[in-house]
Amino acid sequence: MADALTPRRNETASHARLKRLACIWAQARGYSACAVEVSLPHCRFRADVAAFRQDRKGHRSAIFECKQALPDLRRDNCESASARAQLEQLQTRRAVIERNLRVHYPTLRTGESLFPDFDAWDFSTLDHRGYSRVLRNGAAVARRLVDCTKFEKVARYHCANLFYLVIAEPLRDLSFEMPSGWGLLVQNGEALELVEKPTWHENTAEALLHFVRRVAAAATRAVNRELAITRDEIESIRADLI
Repeated sequence: MADALTPRRNETASHARLKRLACIWAQARGYSACAVEVSLPHCRFRADVAAFRQDRKGHRSAIFECKQALPDLRRDNCESASARAQLEQLQTRRAVIERNLRVHYPTLRTGESLFPDFDAWDFSTLDHRGYSRVLRNGAAVARRLVDCTKFEKVARYHCANLFYLVIAEPLRDLSFEMPSGWGLLVQNGEALELVEKPTWHENTAEALLHFVRRVAAAATRAVNRELAITRDEIESIRADLI
């Protein structure tokens, strides 16, 4: 059955396989409601797999993020506190360099202001390796703070009770920083091995309801794709009911 798995558009077979294994792992542990590509409440992110479980002990929700390559993992795994500290260091370094450049290159003053103390400086024409490196690194860290904090934010927003990082076998022996509070599932052939348990995140009944609704909506989209049900068909029948 794994060989018959059809990846979504722009998705590799390895990533699709990890999602399949995550669904199997979750359902084997009592998560009776599972869906892939679930839009999460309270944020702009989408979970690779989201699952819900309810039994006599209560209910729990879980999110699984699947990563097949190290660059893909790092893209979502920026820890904002350390990144901000790094950005502050780079900004301090930039200020020091610019102060020295003003002394050594007075001709870089633009001359747009009547008073020299308020004049702007144009360092873009200067071929200074250290300054260029600081600008480049600062821009990269700033981008990571905006675009690469998915793991941190979905946990901070309490999108679920439990969060699992699911990685492919080739990543097992590589060094990477685990997102805080997340569990780790490692591919082992055609199964997943729990290497690190996640931290429990409390959630409100309202948040759980939003989560279950998102899982149900994603599952419905999957059914529609499987049965070739189009939005136009639904809308045409809906129009007749009005």
